[in-house]
Amino acid sequence: MSRRRRTTILVLCVGVAAFVVWLDRNHVRRSQRQPKSEHQVRAHDFEKYHERTFTVVNVVDGDTLDINIPDGKFNTTRVRLLGVDTPETKHPETGPMYFGQEAADFAAELALGKQITVYLEAARTRGYYGRLLAYVQLPDGSILNEVLLTEGLAYADLRFDHSFYHKYEQLQAAARSRKKGLWEQVTREQLPRWLQRENPRLLRSK
Repeated sequence: MSRRRRTTILVLCVGVAAFVVWLDRNHVRRSQRQPKSEHQVRAHDFEKYHERTFTVVNVVDGDTLDINIPDGKFNTTRVRLLGVDTPETKHPETGPMYFGQEAADFAAELALGKQITVYLEAARTRGYYGRLLAYVQLPDGSILNEVLLTEGLAYADLRFDHSFYHKYEQLQAAARSRKKGLWEQVTREQLPRWLQRENPRLLRSK
């Protein structure tokens, strides 16, 4: 075999090898870019968070907090308490709502800097904004979601189904009957808009 022919074959082999490597790397990059399915997200969240203990490093408002474990590109994981909705404190549209700061301060007093345990629902682990949806157990064994309802610092969230939907409705009803927290003086106009739509008879306008 002539030197020229050997050189040609060698160049072709190197080219084919380089092309194969390029295809493999390109396939890996495409695979990494593909979003995970909802099932994969739930499975990953359960393995990472469910029944595990973390430290609360920040309380955003009464129903939203950050725990000390990375989540994707973020250094912490943002948790949205499942089944409850507290009045807003920083919402760009509504602004601070009635009893919003009281709810945030109460949640911070109970949870900030504390070791809490996270419990997830099998049907859904993430909310609309990608926040982790969870029940949060405090060091004394109580559930923060339920404590907020009992003390009249949160509304039972009627927009989404969950395992304790009816229990949370009952906790809200009990707090309202005792005029606990916000239920002592809240007016219909001060309720969240979604609650005014879901339960138009909850309060009469004052």
